[in-house]
Amino acid sequence: MKYIVAQPDLISNSYFPALAAVELGFFREEGIDAEIEMISPVPDAFVALRDGTCHFVAGPAHAALWAFPRWQGAKILCALSQGMYWFLVVRKDLDIEPGDLTSLSGLTLGAAPGPDMGFRQLLISAGIDVEKENISIGLPPGGLIPGASFGVSAAQALIEGKIDGFWANGMGAEVAVTSGIAKRIIDVRRGDGPKEAFYFTQPSLTTSQQFLDQNPEVAAGAIRAIVKAQKALTDNVNLAEGVGRNLFPEKEARLITTLIERDLPYYDAHVKNEFIDGLVSFVIRAGLLEGDPVHYDDIVATEFADLWSS
Repeated sequence: MKYIVAQPDLISNSYFPALAAVELGFFREEGIDAEIEMISPVPDAFVALRDGTCHFVAGPAHAALWAFPRWQGAKILCALSQGMYWFLVVRKDLDIEPGDLTSLSGLTLGAAPGPDMGFRQLLISAGIDVEKENISIGLPPGGLIPGASFGVSAAQALIEGKIDGFWANGMGAEVAVTSGIAKRIIDVRRGDGPKEAFYFTQPSLTTSQQFLDQNPEVAAGAIRAIVKAQKALTDNVNLAEGVGRNLFPEKEARLITTLIERDLPYYDAHVKNEFIDGLVSFVIRAGLLEGDPVHYDDIVATEFADLWSS
């Protein structure tokens, strides 16, 4: 049987450990015939998981709530990496310094459904009133380029002057910056913005409770494959180049090794208690979770915790 690992963004460093686990043969080592499939935007990937048209989602931890209210029916298997992983870039000519969230008044900023929640809550945590400051956040005018990742579409919209900046993955940000059209303003992982934002969400491997109940060994094998990929990339980051060359356009393939090297300090499969605390607080504030908080054991497949260090 072929198992589908959905990713909402393929040409990206965000979920690269899952992509590498498939492409470098670590799923195969576990006896799992796995295939990556791009299902976008983010909420649609989790709807596919709920409906059984994919078996895993490599995506942001919070987004399961669009398809699994209160996480009922879904479980996080492991972290792909630690911390909220999106970046804010703006036009290079704007008078905004790195780390400055107070100078965004009147700007039109691109953000995809799912990631946009992280950005909105980041601004709220920083004391920024989006409506009062007339900050527009959403898809670029004209929508997305068919078949392209959000970051690529946003970078093109920035070039065309349709937006003033965007909130997107590291690849989209890097393409815009290295093209000379943008500058990086916020990198949450590396200390920009309110500290609590680090724990809003993180890249995770999620499956359905139904699949977990029926296929516990496959779920365990998937975790082992992710951990092997994280370790292999940490030991030899140049492995990323081969994966990128096979799957990415030329420019993005050239950039991927640099991006993965930056991400290596965050490669840790553990789903930490402090992360779940921050995640639950974030989704309550964002309106994705109503009622009482959900507990760690109801979100995470704790029976596999020993595998995170394997």
